[in-house]
Amino acid sequence: MKRRQALKNIGLGAGIFIVGPSTLSLLQSCKNEPEYDWQPTFLSASHGFALQRILDIILPATDTPGASDLNIAQFIDSYMDQVADEERRNRFERSAGSFSKAFKAEYDKEQGEGKDEEFENLIKKYLKATPAEKKEYAKRNTETQDAQKQQSDMEIDPDAGAYAYLTTVREMGIWAWKNSEEIGENVLWYDPVPGEYIPCGPVSELGNGKAMSL
Repeated sequence: MKRRQALKNIGLGAGIFIVGPSTLSLLQSCKNEPEYDWQPTFLSASHGFALQRILDIILPATDTPGASDLNIAQFIDSYMDQVADEERRNRFERSAGSFSKAFKAEYDKEQGEGKDEEFENLIKKYLKATPAEKKEYAKRNTETQDAQKQQSDMEIDPDAGAYAYLTTVREMGIWAWKNSEEIGENVLWYDPVPGEYIPCGPVSELGNGKAMSL
């Protein structure tokens, strides 16, 4: 399946993150920020570098704009800084640290020195893991979170944390991609003045199977 169609059809589960007017406004404001001189406000420079590399691999520019074209890394960093509650911010920051540790364990160097193919290999390792492996990551992540309630300085398991981090980045990245003004108006089915409800009609007249833009 082509990337464009896959992204149009993909859906997100409930409870990924808080979505409201402030989130949508933040998403649209990030589109005008120059990508080349961006400095993270929430994440460290190293984590910001890794976030951009990860998003560019998950959402590359092809026949549609990619993550860097839409400044999605900037949006996620700003969301964590301005919108997310303290618990979510802490969890995201700690899982970003776990990914950094997993990267160093895999390649014996810091993520800030990483190459695209190295990030791609780690993304495949965790996001394309077997169902049994993903279940184990989730189990270890839950056990660590429960222990942290009693020991605030306890470290997250690197594999479980890296899996949680990449899962969150993918979900937020795809949400931001689908809800950006550029994608909403030029890629998805955009109708600023929806007409009557048509329960059954030809696909060619109903968006050609595209998801409707918000």
